[in-house]
Amino acid sequence: MKKKSISYAKWGYIFIIPFFLVYFICSIIPLLSTFYYSFFEYYENGLDVIGPTFAGFDNYIALFTPTKSGNIKLLDCTYNTMIMWIMGAVPQIVVAMVLALIFTSTRLKIKGQRFFKTVIYMPNLIMASAFAMLMFTLFSNVGPVNQIIQGITGETFNFFRNTWSARTLVAFVNFLMWFGNTTILFMAGIMGIDQSLFEAASIDGATSTQVFFKVTLPLLMPIIVYTLITALIGGLQMFDVPQLLCGGSGDPNGTTCTLVMYLNSFLSGYRNYGMAGALSVILFIITGILSFIVYRSLVTDESKGGKK
Repeated sequence: MKKKSISYAKWGYIFIIPFFLVYFICSIIPLLSTFYYSFFEYYENGLDVIGPTFAGFDNYIALFTPTKSGNIKLLDCTYNTMIMWIMGAVPQIVVAMVLALIFTSTRLKIKGQRFFKTVIYMPNLIMASAFAMLMFTLFSNVGPVNQIIQGITGETFNFFRNTWSARTLVAFVNFLMWFGNTTILFMAGIMGIDQSLFEAASIDGATSTQVFFKVTLPLLMPIIVYTLITALIGGLQMFDVPQLLCGGSGDPNGTTCTLVMYLNSFLSGYRNYGMAGALSVILFIITGILSFIVYRSLVTDESKGGKK
């Protein structure tokens, strides 16, 4: 007689059913609904609901139709979003990498690493709206920064009426909020590297620069790819900081209006669900394409022994 074996595999599937149910109801269904209504004329006019009436690709065509000034607002908002993301993400990656190398260095042996980790990560715990209001208070026309400038030059500078100063402030807030989280990720990745590799490189006479580019950076590449893709997704969804700092229209002259701010404009007033759905689909496609480019350009294909 063969003994009956008890399989517990089914319990694993049973325990993950609640997650998939919540994910399906709260994520998949709204995603499919957004894609569906992007092909319909569907908006509110006061208390009246117009539609949903099938409109084909009219919503997508409208998004790429130039305005009276000859500009395509979708492209302008995409440019604004990418510029402010790059201005905040590049310093974020560089500063986080430098701090991670300093704190994990066996030569420096910095004491109180837990304290510094906590201090660096603390800005990530503060709400973006609080950060934005703090910056608005500091750099407003009657704020302390302008008072110092007025004491030196005799005039004030309107930071929120200048394109590049407004973009810089938005990027600076995003940098402050996320560089601590990136530093912690890089530190975890570096500490996960086998220390014998660093010792072997040191014995072979490699300099610190050579160790970084030949040992640390290649082995840290999966963490860097993850950080860049998540930062890219978060950057394309940038909303609260520019919304509070520069107003809902993206002052000055819409140069700080992001894609999600543009999306929000369709959900206020007439509540144009069709146009909002079409813009959401385009944002999803842009995010997927850029994430794929980042992934393919940085991930090494081990099977072919080369870099893609």
